[in-house]
Amino acid sequence: MPAPTGAAVGDPVPSRRSRPGAGGPAHGIPYEKGSRWTPPRADRATALHAGAWWLWALGLATAASRTTNPLLLGLIIGVAGYVVAARRTSAPWARSYGAFLRLGLFVIGLRLLFCVLLGSPLPGSHTLFALPEVPLPAWARGIRLGGAVTAEQLLFAFYDGARLAALLICVGAANALANPARLLKSLPAALYEAGVAVVVAMTFAPNMVADVARLRTARRLRGRPTGGVKAILQIGLPVLEGALERSVATAASMDARGYGRTAQVPPAVRHTTNALTLGGLLGMCAGTYGLLAAQGASYGLPLLGLGLLLALAGLRLGGRRSVRTRYRPDRWGARAWLVAGSGAAVAALLLYAGTRDPDALRPGVVPLVAPELPLWPAAAVLIGLLPAFAAPVPPEEASQ
Repeated sequence: MPAPTGAAVGDPVPSRRSRPGAGGPAHGIPYEKGSRWTPPRADRATALHAGAWWLWALGLATAASRTTNPLLLGLIIGVAGYVVAARRTSAPWARSYGAFLRLGLFVIGLRLLFCVLLGSPLPGSHTLFALPEVPLPAWARGIRLGGAVTAEQLLFAFYDGARLAALLICVGAANALANPARLLKSLPAALYEAGVAVVVAMTFAPNMVADVARLRTARRLRGRPTGGVKAILQIGLPVLEGALERSVATAASMDARGYGRTAQVPPAVRHTTNALTLGGLLGMCAGTYGLLAAQGASYGLPLLGLGLLLALAGLRLGGRRSVRTRYRPDRWGARAWLVAGSGAAVAALLLYAGTRDPDALRPGVVPLVAPELPLWPAAAVLIGLLPAFAAPVPPEEASQ
């Protein structure tokens, strides 16, 4: 009688580490030597801080606001899209990136349409076509409807629309990568109430996009049309109904958890908190305007630093009103510094490039010339790809 091939009860369990030189997976699970530079698999303990994604995206958006070069703007959009494709999950709030891309295309088309219909004060010599011009009264001087449309005007409108589209796409990248619930949990205690309102508003658009996709799929399976005005109206009503039900459920859950309770603090502390926070925010706004303006660069940085200190002090005092606690707070680790620092580096280098070579970042349209790609600003934008290699990898069953 042949000997049984399976292992009997009590036999020693073979090691899962394969011998060097042993053949394939049939001899056991191959051993892989890990590295501390290899990004870990994302879980509750290793997930990246949500604020790091927003700082990275805001850095890219700041860089996009400093240029109208379509090549640099396309590179920024490509960097954001690559990181989103590499590190987003299949959660409902992560599926809205495509909607932001379509919104960016809509913004560009709308900007071109306004240029065609309302004209532009930009002079041009290459007339493409002319529309019938509507005469306007004297009090509407400076505004025209119709008239000649030049290639210079359309190109300027395209540059301007592409910049706004890049800003929207960067915000969409942050919305697709950062978990809104974890972002809310990481906010300072003084901003918790305002943070709840912002996070609820942020999650409304992704959930609405998911509802529209679900309803379109259901109509397609039933053999009903998904395009046209009638189909849009029939889809819009269930979407609005679902949004209303979701808002009522959110309000009920917040009420059940005691949302809105605050601790008693002295009136002097409240007034000091309001003064510090308001003064800090005003200082930060003035400092940011000084940094962005060419004439205010000398006083912009000190005002920004002073406003930041005042705002932090106000938030510190305002946190005494909150009675909530944090369960498993998110940690800001080295990978979060890398992700946030890459976005800040892109913004800082593009700001510096705008002072050294503004013509490369803002190509002219009169005379009509093709834009050129500046090399070292383009290399600076590529620093934004760092999160695609440093951020934790989402699980395979949740990644796209």
